[in-house]
Amino acid sequence: MPPLPALTRAEGELIDRYLDVVDLLGRINPGRHGDTYGGLRAAQALVSRAAELRDALALMHQRGETELHAPTLARALRVLDGERRTARVTVPPRSDS
Repeated sequence: MPPLPALTRAEGELIDRYLDVVDLLGRINPGRHGDTYGGLRAAQALVSRAAELRDALALMHQRGETELHAPTLARALRVLDGERRTARVTVPPRSDS
């Protein structure tokens, strides 16, 4: 696995909280196989994780980190399997069966 790019502590927190939210949204996605209880539990957890994501962004802004360095953050997401994790949020491809 390639190393994570250099991130500020706040950027690292942003990435972690973003992926937490993405994972929960993937569990809630009605286009994916799952059960209602698992989706309900994920939806309940989403409220606090979304607040943590908001807090991470607010902290960055307060510290003067007003720009997101998208190429660096995208590299960090890729290292942390973000492409697979975010794919669970999308509508699955059609199955022509």
